[in-house]
Amino acid sequence: MSLSEEERLAIVAYRKQKASIAMHEAEDVATLEHWNLVANRLYYACYYMASALLISKGFQAQTHVGVLRLIGLHFVNQNLLSREEGRLFSRLFDMRQTGDYDDMFDLSREDVTPYINPAKELIRKMELLIGV
Repeated sequence: MSLSEEERLAIVAYRKQKASIAMHEAEDVATLEHWNLVANRLYYACYYMASALLISKGFQAQTHVGVLRLIGLHFVNQNLLSREEGRLFSRLFDMRQTGDYDDMFDLSREDVTPYINPAKELIRKMELLIGV
């Protein structure tokens, strides 16, 4: 699918907004201590910003794993994001999968809270890379 410049910019802006909303949701839900949901919203905040970054640079993924791979290929491997930041994004994906789909398992405060500030920083860094 080919996007016009106007469509591309609109999608990038929309996904950046969704990233911001998802991060606020993560922070709000953390006060309620719903840790599976916090992990979900942290992942989606990063996912929305990552997809905005990819679209801003002319890349498009069809799946969540595709977004992870393209971020690794075009931003981590190119040293625009650190390996640690790439692992953070992957870890958030895994936590979201676990919290959403694994039976008889719930994430705890200790599992999730160490990722809140690093996720915020990753989002900030991806937004800087977008440059829009």
